[in-house]
Amino acid sequence: MDKMWAGRFHKALDSTADDFNSSIHFDSRMYKEDISGSVVHAMMLARQGIITEDEKDKIVSGLTSILEDIESGKLGIDMAAEDIHMFVESELTKRIGDAGKKLHTARSRNDQVALDIRMYLLSECEEIGGLIKKLLGAIRDIASEHKNDIMPGYTHLQRAQPITFAHHVLAYGMMFSRDLDRIKDAVKRMLASCPIGSCALAGTTYNTDRAFEAERLGFTGISLNSIDGVSDRDFCVELLDAFALIMMHLSRFSEEIVLWSSWEFKFIELDDSYTTGSSIMPQKKNPDMAELVRGKTGRVYGDLMALLTTLKGLPLAYNKDMQEDKEAVFDAVDTVKKCLEVFIPMIATMKVLPDNMRLAAGKGFINATDLADYLVKKGMPFRTAYKKVGEIVAYCIENGLILENMPLEKYKEFDSAFDADLYNEISLDTCVSKRISAGGTGPDSVEAQIRYITELLND
Repeated sequence: MDKMWAGRFHKALDSTADDFNSSIHFDSRMYKEDISGSVVHAMMLARQGIITEDEKDKIVSGLTSILEDIESGKLGIDMAAEDIHMFVESELTKRIGDAGKKLHTARSRNDQVALDIRMYLLSECEEIGGLIKKLLGAIRDIASEHKNDIMPGYTHLQRAQPITFAHHVLAYGMMFSRDLDRIKDAVKRMLASCPIGSCALAGTTYNTDRAFEAERLGFTGISLNSIDGVSDRDFCVELLDAFALIMMHLSRFSEEIVLWSSWEFKFIELDDSYTTGSSIMPQKKNPDMAELVRGKTGRVYGDLMALLTTLKGLPLAYNKDMQEDKEAVFDAVDTVKKCLEVFIPMIATMKVLPDNMRLAAGKGFINATDLADYLVKKGMPFRTAYKKVGEIVAYCIENGLILENMPLEKYKEFDSAFDADLYNEISLDTCVSKRISAGGTGPDSVEAQIRYITELLND
């Protein structure tokens, strides 16, 4: 394919350099956005009298036919083209003649690619947001089903206090709800700054209507500085940061799934559809999907750092280095989507084992804080009660007891404030139900958290 910029040059581009310079292998995925943007650009040019209505009609018809032929498979994208923009323009000119050569009036590939990648990411954000909502729905359903199933809560991966399984998984619900907000926030900023019409960097001498193009393409505003319009990739970095956080949350959840599905915990059992076996050990059932999600998190982190590093030393305005934005962003988009697509059904189909969680909660003295609170309610300062309960726990460990089965007489040896009602106060069900503070593991709070997720999904 002839280069659109060949007029200035006396020699053809070296084939190795041509392949190195080309972006068609990855930016071809933006063909819809490129064609949609070009259709609206042609409409604006005709509206402003820069091209004729007849020329506009030919351009729009030609672009529409290219899109239809690509989607039907009739037209393959030529990988010898430099990029998707040049492929579309060249194909358009083949189909409609000189009118196709007028499409690029009052724009540059610099503002064209800045528009295309925004439009592409807006579409992907809608899909990823939808997947996060599905994940939130799965979490909400699991929580609703296991509101009363008690498990040990952990700090430092040591048993700490009794909570419900619902309360635990709803913590991830809050994380993913923030991820949804971050994507919405990034989308709001992307929509506010349509770059088309910025041209190479300085704008154009033509009397264009940038606001018309922006509005027809679904944007709420235009970029207010043409240099910034073509050189801004903040929106890519912002989305990569949001994607990295999504992956971090998925990774933490995956780590717990790996632990919970092990024989050491056995709090859950993953469905066979989302596990694999061993080539040598017939008893194995490996949580490979969770492990892969955990592993791919580093990949998305790398995409974020790669783009930040690419951008950090660039002078204004456009530089070819910025072509590197796409592979990082596209890889992160693909990775996040694939991870969500496998993670959602994996947790939706996992079997929760409440009896095993309850058994684990009965060990580790996770009701010790409640025993200290019992003494505080009797008038003892908390620090004094804390020390006294610590001594009781040490005694139980030395004598093979747990707090629930240590005789009342022995309790009274530690302090006369103890009475028979202490056993009810330190029962796991009481420990959970009496935590009435907002956001806690108590029944009312858990119901409120479930309602919050439900309202978010209905928004």
